[in-house]
Amino acid sequence: MTRATYNRIARLYDLLDLPFEKSRYGPLRQELWRGVRGCILDAGCGTGRNMAYYPPGSDITGIDLSPAMLARAENRRRRAGLSVPLQEMDVCRMNFPDATFDVVVASFLFCVLPNDAQPAALTEIKRVLKPGGEIRLLEYTWSEDSRRRRIQKLWEPWVEWAYGAGFDRETSRFVREAGYRDIKEKFLFADVIKLIRARK
Repeated sequence: MTRATYNRIARLYDLLDLPFEKSRYGPLRQELWRGVRGCILDAGCGTGRNMAYYPPGSDITGIDLSPAMLARAENRRRRAGLSVPLQEMDVCRMNFPDATFDVVVASFLFCVLPNDAQPAALTEIKRVLKPGGEIRLLEYTWSEDSRRRRIQKLWEPWVEWAYGAGFDRETSRFVREAGYRDIKEKFLFADVIKLIRARK
């Protein structure tokens, strides 16, 4: 379902996201990638929106489930002159060896993954992280503010149809249950977009 959704929307994805990218996501991505170093996995890299924030001198690999999204990312990679391998891969079943990455970064990936797939994804990410390695997740969540929540309710059918995403994901709970340590959570946009950081 997720692969089919993103193959369908890939050619329009950047256009649909453009208003949010300009007004909201840019500074959030900058914060997401701040201080990241070493061997890094950009999980669910999509059309490559994170590439503008990749730290220079780092060894970065991007994966995504959708070949259509990866084709867009490849175009962006070439325009930016980056040497970043891009691979079609499911975050729940990666073919990387154990303890490959210092950091795994994912922006708006887990709000796409249904709750029943999140434990497998987090376990797999933990497997490919080096001991002490870090996971950074940028995710949407339901607001506790009644006005914002009403707005999210209006957006919810569109978000589900267009992106296969939802505001009801329990990612914070699954990170704890997966056995990560040093868990830190911080809202970066109102109480709607959250940065989750944790270590293996």
